[in-house]
Amino acid sequence: ATQGKSKGYDVGKKVNGRKRHLLVDTLSFMTSVFVSPADWQDRDGLKEVMKRCPNPCKKHLQKVWVDEGSCGEAIKTWGAEHCQMDLEVVKVKRRWAVARTFAWLLNFRRLSKDYEVLTRSSEAFIQIAMSYLLLKRLA
Repeated sequence: ATQGKSKGYDVGKKVNGRKRHLLVDTLSFMTSVFVSPADWQDRDGLKEVMKRCPNPCKKHLQKVWVDEGSCGEAIKTWGAEHCQMDLEVVKVKRRWAVARTFAWLLNFRRLSKDYEVLTRSSEAFIQIAMSYLLLKRLA
């Protein structure tokens, strides 16, 4: 129980722990990350990950594809007002980009399970892993 209040129980998936929320581009490269307790709603995680999106990225993002669990009319309105982004619900067609990013991250031993006490440490290791992947592609 070293994770304390940053750990929760997801009733739908029947697991203890945390959720990783990612905002990725069409090439599966991460633009922002948020780690929350597992009992957080997906729409709340979506709001937070969109808030954390860097300003240069926000200027270029026009449409964000989200899954059904993350989006409703209220969140679509919020996205348009606060982030100037159009949220579009997609089923399976575009979700492979996020799934591929999670697959890349799971190749790192430190990210295969959530070992971190603090959520910001977990977020930092995700950012380090994505930086490594980006640098590797440049070489």
